[in-house]
Amino acid sequence: MTCTLAKAGRIFWWAMAVALVVATGAAALAADGNERSFPQSKATVEKALKEIQPTTAGRLPVLDGFATSSGHSLDRYQRGYYQSKFEITAAPSGGCVVHVSVQVTAWYADPVGAKSGYEVLRSNGRLETDILDQLADRLAAKGANGATVGAADSSPPRSNGISAGTEPTVSAPVPRIPESGGGFSSSLAQGLAEQEKEAGQKKVADKDQNSLQAEAESLEEILKNQAHPKNLVAVKKSGTPVVATASLTAKTLFLASAHDEFEMLDFNRDWVHVRISGLSRGWVWRNNLEMPESVPDTDAPANTTALPAATELFHVTREETAQFPGDWAPLRGKNVRIVSVEKINEGAKDSGPQLRLEFAKSVLDKDFVEMSQKQPELAGIVLIFDSVDGGMIAATLPALRQWKAGQLSDAGLWHQCFFDPPETFTVSGSAGSQ
Repeated sequence: MTCTLAKAGRIFWWAMAVALVVATGAAALAADGNERSFPQSKATVEKALKEIQPTTAGRLPVLDGFATSSGHSLDRYQRGYYQSKFEITAAPSGGCVVHVSVQVTAWYADPVGAKSGYEVLRSNGRLETDILDQLADRLAAKGANGATVGAADSSPPRSNGISAGTEPTVSAPVPRIPESGGGFSSSLAQGLAEQEKEAGQKKVADKDQNSLQAEAESLEEILKNQAHPKNLVAVKKSGTPVVATASLTAKTLFLASAHDEFEMLDFNRDWVHVRISGLSRGWVWRNNLEMPESVPDTDAPANTTALPAATELFHVTREETAQFPGDWAPLRGKNVRIVSVEKINEGAKDSGPQLRLEFAKSVLDKDFVEMSQKQPELAGIVLIFDSVDGGMIAATLPALRQWKAGQLSDAGLWHQCFFDPPETFTVSGSAGSQ
C-alpha cells in the first residue's frame, strides 16, 4: 500500500513538472515581441502587409536604438539598412499569427582597413514592434470599413409577399425629416454616425501613413543636405591596392573596392596620400582615383616635351621557355616564358621607368593570351631589359588572369609583380622606393 502511494505521488509531481514546462513555453511564446495574433483571416492580413510594404525596409539614419552588436561599438558602423521577413500561419481557433524578423546590415569601418566590410547586426526588437503596430492599425481601419458593410449585408431579407416571376415593386420606407424636433429619424441618424466614424478612422489611418512618409522624406533630405567633405577621393576600380609607401614595390595593405572613399591628405604627380581610418594612412596610385573637383585628374608640369611612345624605344628580341632565373618564391624553380627586350637605339637618352612599365604592360597583355592558349602549364612571364639601365619584371599567371578579367588595375598588377632591381622601375617624383 505504501509503495502504491509513493508511486502515485511521483506520478503526480511528474505531471505537475510537465504542466509547468508547457506553461513556461507558452508564456515565452506569448512574450515574443516579434509575433502577434490577429483575428482577421490570413488573406486579409497578407493584403494589409502589402499596403504597408514601403515601411518594412529602408535605410536607417542611425543604428543606436535599433540594433545591437556583440563585438564592436555601433559608432564604427555606417550605412545602416533594414529588411523585414514575415511568416503568417493560420491559428486553429481562427484568425492567424504573424511573425516578423528584421535583418539589419551596415558597413563596419575597422581600424585595420583590410578587416572592414558589411556585417549583419541583431535587431533589438523596436523595428519589429513598430511594423506589427502599423499592421494592427491598418487592420483596424480595414475592420472598421468592413464592419459597416457587413452590418448592412447581414440583415435578413424581408419577405414582401411577391411570388417568383412577379414584377417587384419598391416598398422600402423613405426616411423623412420630422416636422418637429429639428433632427433626423433615429435609424438615419445612426447610419450617418457610422459613416462619420468610418471616415474618421480612414482619415486617421491615412494621416499615420502620410506621417510616416513625411518622416522618411525628412530623413532622406537631412542625409542629402549633410556637408560633404571637399577632399574625398573615390576608387575607380575594385582590386585597387592601398600601399604602405609611395612606391610600386611597397607592401600592399589591402585591396580597395570600387567607389570606396578616402580622405586625401596630400598628393603628387603619381601618388595620393589618404587616411584609411583613425591614425592609419596609405598611398594609392593617382590614376586609380577620382580626384576632387578642385584637383585635375592629371597634374603634369606645364612645360614638358612630349615623351616618345614605348614602342618607339623598345622591341622584343627573343622569347623562350625556361626555369625562372631568380629566387622569387611564387616562381622559384618553375617554368616561365622569358621575353628579352632591348632598346631600338642604344644611344638614346634614358627612357625612364614609366615607359619601361608601359612597354612591359603591352608585352604581358599579348603574351598572356598566347601562353594561356598554347602553354597553360607555364607559371608566369618574365621580361628582361637587356640594357645598362634595364632590369627584370616577373608576373605570375594567376595575377595576369585577374588583371585580364578586370579584377586588378594596372597598379594592382605591378604591386603583385617582382622587380629586380626595384629602383629601376620606381617612377621619379613618387616619393622614392621602398
